[in-house]
Amino acid sequence: MANKDIPTLVEPDWLEKRLDDPDLCVVDCSVDLTYDIETGEAECSPLQDKWEESHIPGSIFVDLMVDLSETKDPDYAFQLPDPEDFAAEMESVGIGSDTRVVVYDNASNEWAARFWWMLRVFGHDQVGVLNGGWERWTNEDRSTSSKGPTISDVTFIPEYNPDFVADKKEVLSYISDENTDEAHVVCALPPDEYKLIHIPNTKNVPAIGESALVDAKTNTYLSENEIRNRFNEVGVTESDRLVTYCGGEIASTSAALAAYASGIENVAVYNGALEEWRSDSSLPVATTD
Repeated sequence: MANKDIPTLVEPDWLEKRLDDPDLCVVDCSVDLTYDIETGEAECSPLQDKWEESHIPGSIFVDLMVDLSETKDPDYAFQLPDPEDFAAEMESVGIGSDTRVVVYDNASNEWAARFWWMLRVFGHDQVGVLNGGWERWTNEDRSTSSKGPTISDVTFIPEYNPDFVADKKEVLSYISDENTDEAHVVCALPPDEYKLIHIPNTKNVPAIGESALVDAKTNTYLSENEIRNRFNEVGVTESDRLVTYCGGEIASTSAALAAYASGIENVAVYNGALEEWRSDSSLPVATTD
């Protein structure tokens, strides 16, 4: 493994100086998402065509919707693929166990955060997210390209890390025992959506929307101190473990990334999200007036 010199949040200057590094892979994982809060329906589509038109020089594109999600009769969207399938997909795009990775998207960093989390789940810690993504990169008039990448011949050996993943059984145990300091569970949805429905005994630290961890004007994450304060304000930083969740496993990874960048290292994502939780009638739900 290369030296651990990729920051969790990568600034554009840092990346631009290293675009020619032979062991560095820049990844675009942009997805177009439309969401109807009233119906709860979401439509997603990978934006590979946009990447083909213009992208950060030397970057590759990965499809989070199909190539990097379980599609064999999944119970809910965005299920993690098997480690072997994930490794095969990484090798097909030139990401090996020794490859340093910087991820970006065209939105609010949440799709990039999803891929960051997936790499960490499968044991690859040489990964960071471009802070501000494609929007910031182009707003700062940095170089772009329409040229396809050169794919390296590499080997990716997956090492599944359960510390980054929580299931519904764990979440239920965490919210059921109010006296434990073992873990706190945080919803990363915007406040209005959290009030509409959430897992009981969980706090709200929105990754996007009102009072979010990402600044809507700059598309960048708040400072480490500001992020830490957001989690401190709802009293979830004193537990041994932090678990984030959302509606469909995307915003939760952005909150996990932010927490990790602020120094909260024992952070996991509830992989089933509200989509799985609500489908089980035996599990409790709550609303806030």
